[in-house]
Amino acid sequence: MRKTLGCMLLVGATLTGTSLAGAGTAVASGYDQHPLADEVVTELVAEGFEADAVRAVLAKAERKQSILDAISRPAERRLTWGEYRKIFVEPRRIKQGVAFWNKHADALQRAEETYGVPAEIIVSIIGVETRYGRIMGRYRVLDALTTLGFDYPKRADFFRGQLVEFMRMSREEQLDPTQPIGSYAGAMGYGQFIPSSFRDFAVDFDGDGKRDIWKNEVDAIGSVANYFSEHGWKAGEPVRSNVVINETADPAWFNDGLKPELTLAQWAERGITTRRDLDLQQPATLMELTMEDGDHHWFGLHNFYVITRYNHSRLYAMAVYELSQAIKDARSAPVKQES
Repeated sequence: MRKTLGCMLLVGATLTGTSLAGAGTAVASGYDQHPLADEVVTELVAEGFEADAVRAVLAKAERKQSILDAISRPAERRLTWGEYRKIFVEPRRIKQGVAFWNKHADALQRAEETYGVPAEIIVSIIGVETRYGRIMGRYRVLDALTTLGFDYPKRADFFRGQLVEFMRMSREEQLDPTQPIGSYAGAMGYGQFIPSSFRDFAVDFDGDGKRDIWKNEVDAIGSVANYFSEHGWKAGEPVRSNVVINETADPAWFNDGLKPELTLAQWAERGITTRRDLDLQQPATLMELTMEDGDHHWFGLHNFYVITRYNHSRLYAMAVYELSQAIKDARSAPVKQES
């Protein structure tokens, strides 16, 4: 439940919050006098924040050149699916996933029953995002969002919007805005929620009155499950399907966007078929992904598209799905007895 708190909470946060060293070198401190700060202050004041309190928070923000370097770094060469898969679907992450599942089996079962999202998908998301909480970021969220919102013109509007969401979140959750830690892009906790996603989808899954996705694995599990549920996950439905392709397939049909537009029946009319047990009226997107032994083809179904709402990448969604199946298989495998 979102709280409507007085301005004193934010004032108190600015007075009690300490300046953390964070990560990277602070080139300059304080964004309260930045030319665009008035835009943020005005928007929040209209919602009941005190202008001086907002500026006091912005004054504690530190510009981090390492954040700008990280987000501006030229992208590495484009990975094939085979190369991408090796990063995430690997023995250590699978083993850690089994351990995480075993530790939180009750919460995962309850999340599956509540939201209809399979436990293995929840576990896999947390594994891909933060290796089960081992890598959750090392920057203050305040520094990340101000640095990018004021000094990264390419996406400044987006990050200033997230800064406003973060201030709202801090008030609602009674957090000192100088304290939360996240990635260089301001993503937070086990599931790496940006502030708007936190406000919309994070849940208090253990009933302690707090939504804590940083230290509370149960809240993180429920929050990831709720995210998928709210984005339309269909319980019991498949994620992808193998395909049979005729020789006249148009190359333009492959990897043409993430959202499924044609139904399986329409694909069949084009000579591209799949399992007979699937509903032919469901939409699917045709994918071609390269591995060491050549190109592989799949249909991405509705639930595959839902995974891409977490990260808009077919490689990401495929990694989440395949890691989920590897973890599920490893967990159900019989324990080998010592001879």
